[in-house]
Amino acid sequence: MNCAKHAPTKLIASPKTLCIMLTYACTASCNNCGTLSTPSDKNILSLDIALNAIEQANALGFANVVFTGGESTLRWNDLLSAIQKATELQMPTRLVTNAHWATSVDRATALLSELANVGLDEINFSTGDQHIRFVPLQRVVFATLSAVKNNMPVHTMIELTAERSISVNDYLQHPLVQELSDREKRLITATESPWMPLDSNQVACYPSNYVRNQDNVLKSTGCDSVLQTYVVQADGRVGSCCGLGMRKVPELSVGMAEGNAFLETAIERAEDDFLKLWLRFQGPEKILAWAAQFDPTILWENKYAHCCQACMRIYDDSRVQQVIKEHYTEIVPEVIKLAWLNEYYLPGKLFQDIDN
Repeated sequence: MNCAKHAPTKLIASPKTLCIMLTYACTASCNNCGTLSTPSDKNILSLDIALNAIEQANALGFANVVFTGGESTLRWNDLLSAIQKATELQMPTRLVTNAHWATSVDRATALLSELANVGLDEINFSTGDQHIRFVPLQRVVFATLSAVKNNMPVHTMIELTAERSISVNDYLQHPLVQELSDREKRLITATESPWMPLDSNQVACYPSNYVRNQDNVLKSTGCDSVLQTYVVQADGRVGSCCGLGMRKVPELSVGMAEGNAFLETAIERAEDDFLKLWLRFQGPEKILAWAAQFDPTILWENKYAHCCQACMRIYDDSRVQQVIKEHYTEIVPEVIKLAWLNEYYLPGKLFQDIDN
């Protein structure tokens, strides 16, 4: 849905992130995988396109490059080449992986050394009840130990549901993690993120106070991924966010990785879509609450703990889309004001205060 022509292009001043998916293939086959990745997916992004994207991102002033998937380590040599290219251009890099490759401390150390040698700055691990069906937690621990020994920051995301066997404490309190020095432990952060269904109408079970409703919707924030992260996907599409379920929402893809200016074209198309601006500065939960004021049959309360599932509902539900088409002009001034405050006024004020 493009409600455009009310939003100026080049509106987003915040530094952008380039995300590269070298493959959709993965060693795991998690239920409700946010990228629809499986071991049998044959989509791959050529190294030439990946390198071209990095060069374009650098020319456009992007802040960093993230390698994700699928499981990018399945394209090991190409992954190393792409990280090295970003390093040569002085762009910080991050790798998101399930750590399937860390079958022992020695093997993890050898592979982490290769990543460090080409300049990888940070590594992120994904684990939880879905992932450990395919990759034991022990491997994430081995990879963590090897990363911090290379002085590399680690962030680990653990799946969150109401009933799960793996938590942040299981990871951080693992005996091998506890044996690390205080300096090494300070390199590790871990968070829990709701594991969401890819059906926008399916309601999952989460710990209390995670789902959104009228009592807490004001705590919801805008989506800091849309219009900030541009994803060159394994099939060549360019996405305008790193969101889970993006492959199921065609409107979140804004171009193809073709030619030498596809990133700039993608940015222009994405920023010319008012709905994406709205998602960025108010967030999908508040949009659903707003739409329900016009159409009470739009039931959204106590359904969503993850903003990406709420976002999918906006694009999936014809009733929500109809309300937006009929009434979005009423919210345009507020969203543009938020955009100006967040992208220009507040950052400028911050730097002014620092200078003074």
